[in-house]
Amino acid sequence: MKTLLCALALSTALSGPALAAPVTFTTNLSNYGGDGAYLALYVTDASGAYMGSLWMAGGKAKYYTHLTDWHRATGGDTAEINGITGASVGAGRQLNITLDLSDALFDAGYELHIDAAVEDMRDSPSEVVVPLTRAGANTPVKGRRYIRDFTYGM
Repeated sequence: MKTLLCALALSTALSGPALAAPVTFTTNLSNYGGDGAYLALYVTDASGAYMGSLWMAGGKAKYYTHLTDWHRATGGDTAEINGITGASVGAGRQLNITLDLSDALFDAGYELHIDAAVEDMRDSPSEVVVPLTRAGANTPVKGRRYIRDFTYGM
């Protein structure tokens, strides 16, 4: 089930265009006064079970343990993020990514989580947790520590 959902979520090759749509994720970081943030974007189901990773900002695996909820859910398995990584995101900067996501992820109880970690600062597991709903698109959600706000648009 998990493998099937991940394939649907990252549906660029496995799902037809009628089953997927581009979704843009915009994460604005606050001016927290530290180094670049590592961010893990991942999906859980209605019971909170990990379903798959969507993006990892930050390329040094030695820091992934600080993305504590993501690390706990995946056991730190870097295979979960192969091919979906980018640079860390600086304070006051913006991360914009667009992914083709399965329509089945919306209005079905799934949640998007963003874990954040900054070197020499406190970790922030589940910094943002937002239900994946069509009605929630384009609605800003405040982060708890490093993320000023987050939105997704369809």
